[in-house]
Parts: sequence; C-alpha cells; structure tokens
Amino acid sequence: MLVYIVRRFAGMMIVMLLVAMVVFVIARVVPGDPAAVMLGSSATPEDIAALRGRLGLDEPLLTQFLLYLGQIVRFDLGESIFLNRPVAQALAERSELTALLTMMSVGIAMLIGVPIGILSAAKRGGLIDQTAVGLAMLAASIPSFWIGLTLIKYLAVDHAWFPVAGYGPPEADLMERMRHLVLPAIALGIPNSALILRFTRTSMLDVMSNDYVRTARAKGLPPLVVVLKHALRNAMIPILTVIGLTTAVMIAGAIVTETVFGLPGVGNLIVSAVLRRDYPVIQGALLVVSAIYVLINLTVDLLYAVVDPRVRY
Repeated sequence: MLVYIVRRFAGMMIVMLLVAMVVFVIARVVPGDPAAVMLGSSATPEDIAALRGRLGLDEPLLTQFLLYLGQIVRFDLGESIFLNRPVAQALAERSELTALLTMMSVGIAMLIGVPIGILSAAKRGGLIDQTAVGLAMLAASIPSFWIGLTLIKYLAVDHAWFPVAGYGPPEADLMERMRHLVLPAIALGIPNSALILRFTRTSMLDVMSNDYVRTARAKGLPPLVVVLKHALRNAMIPILTVIGLTTAVMIAGAIVTETVFGLPGVGNLIVSAVLRRDYPVIQGALLVVSAIYVLINLTVDLLYAVVDPRVRY
C-alpha cells in the first residue's frame, strides 16, 4: 500500500507540472496586452511598460515559467493584482463557501441517485425502473443555471422560503449560511444525480445476476437483505468512482451556480479574475482546483480497499 501511495504521489507531481504548464500558456496566449487591460483605456504607454516590468511580462516566456515554477515549489501562488493580497489568502477566504456548496450538492446527488438507482435495479423493467431512467435523462439534460433561476422564482421570490442570493451577513452563523446554500446545492445536485443514478443502476444489475446473489435468494433471505447486503456491497466500486468524479465536476460546476446566486465563492473569484486578466489568481485557482481533483481520485482509489477487501495494491 505504501509503495502504491508513493508511486501515485509521484504521478500526481507530473500531472500538476503539466497542469501548471497548460495554465501558464493559456493565460498568456489570450489576445491583448494584459497590462493594458488591467490599467484601463486611460493608461499611458509609460504606465503600461512599468506594470509589465513589475509583473515580469517583459521577460521571455521560458523565464516567466521558471519563475512561476519557483513560486509553486515555495507554495507561493503569487499576489493578486486587483485584490492587493496573496492569492492563497484570497482563495482561503472563499474556500468555505465553495466547500460547503460542493459537499451539500454531493449529498443531495447521492440521496437522489443511489437509492433510486438501487430501487430501479431491483424493479428492473417495471414502471419504477422506466420512470427512474426517464427522470435521470431529463435531469441530465437540464442545465443547472435554469434550475437555479426556477428555484429562485418559486421558492425565494414567490414564497420567500429561502434567500434569493448572497451568503448572509458577516455575523451570520453556520446554519444561516447553509440556509443560503440550500437552493444552489439543489440546483447543482439535481443534474449530477442523474449520472450517479445510472451508474448505480448499471452496477447493481451487473452484480444481481451473479451466482452468490441467486444463492442468497434461494436460501430464502429477505429481498432487502439480498439487495443491500449482498448486491450493493459488491457493486460499490463503480458507485464510488462516479461519486468521486461527480464531486470533482461539481467543483467546476460551482462557478456557474455561484454566479447565478451571487455567492462570493472560489468560482466567482475565478470569473472576476478572468475578466480582469488577473493572472496570479487565475493560475493559482486553477492549480488548486486541479490538485483537489487529483486528490479526490487518489482518495477514491484508496477507498476501494475499504469497501472490497479483495482489492490489493
């Protein structure tokens, strides 16, 4: 196990190096002078040249990249140009909201997808199965921003059951902040529940055709025990995989949801940085999100051995 983890971390370092290269290049091949965009139309050529020198944009691309790698090795993500503070600090201030939103969305997607997927597999070919598959296809085809706007209209504006937007006042406690995230979490969780539902159903159908499940039924065990104890336990690896991938996708999907609901999270910060050409924030945020994505994949791989003792690394 230890050797496997060490090898995976070595592979993660290579992946993060490639991510850093891609992020660095993409941020600099966008048309337009970033210094001129940052300073605005009223800036003089002297001001633009001074800012380019301060940011190192007048250096060759290779030199800029090596300086950037040196910062990453020191765990220094740079300093935001518009926020006038370290990028790591700006990300940390926004991370609570995005983390809570992601966890709530994953919880909602699992509560919808896993039970309905199990029930659909147990009632294969019946009305429940066909209805579940149809609803999954419908949920997957509806964009999260449309669900968010609909929830705002009926549950926030018309009935005032939930806040319309924002994250609450600065003195708000955790429960009040989570109340502001209910509608965004539903809007983000419903479309992603469809993938979990389909994978759960498919995995359960594959397992329920095996001999040990038929043997459990032949012994006269209750159907609920057969499905949950014998079938679900052996179908967990594909389900864990899709939950991990869905979690990573939701982190990226939070950008649209945070924009719709006016949430000051990491996604909102990335959008603002892109519009302002704030290179340090763009590079730092994408690098952190990529690292989280890789760590989620590693965590899911390690959980395989927990849910199935037959797995060996």
